[in-house]
Amino acid sequence: MKGLLVKDFKLMMLQKNFLLLILAIVIGMMILSDDMVFPIGFLSFIASLFTVSTISYDDFDNGNAFLFTLPITRNNYVIEKYSLGLLFGCIAWILATVLGIIVTVSKDILPVTDLVQSSLIILPMMIVVQAIMLPFQLKFGGDKGRIAMIGAFGALAVISIVIVKGAEAIFKVDLISLLDNLPIVSMGVFLAITIIIALLMLLISMKISLSIMNKKEF
Repeated sequence: MKGLLVKDFKLMMLQKNFLLLILAIVIGMMILSDDMVFPIGFLSFIASLFTVSTISYDDFDNGNAFLFTLPITRNNYVIEKYSLGLLFGCIAWILATVLGIIVTVSKDILPVTDLVQSSLIILPMMIVVQAIMLPFQLKFGGDKGRIAMIGAFGALAVISIVIVKGAEAIFKVDLISLLDNLPIVSMGVFLAITIIIALLMLLISMKISLSIMNKKEF
């Protein structure tokens, strides 16, 4: 699996100019705006997309057929993609959070604890995005995979809206206000639970991807 990780990092380094451009845009947004949360989420999610791009590279020009003539199993391939996504996404998330803290302290915009709390909310969201993206990309490949992912995220957005509106209409509970007014201790418990749920979703997603790859013909 180490060889696969090295291969994918070299593939991503082919796009290092684009990565540096994204980083420069994020730093610019932080300096020119008082909103630190959006740049943190932006860099984290863009980094997640680079994992998907390595799958497209592998699939290009029937590359997988050659790749699996090497001493690489399909299970190792799937596990490596999930490890790469989690590793690269977390590195980008940590980098963005540290930059956000530095800019926040220098500009004295808001308490650092508020920024860290908002940043921690982004982490499970990034993990869930990866859990959704990777099986679709492995199943459908490049263009079809992107269309399927858009449909999945659209369905997820609709479900979220239905849950929020349904809770408000049926139970008279405003979930957004409830989350905003959670005390710090409760918010810590909430974040821990969401991260655990996100990791469980990632494990389920990996099992689905393993099944997809073992049934796929090249």
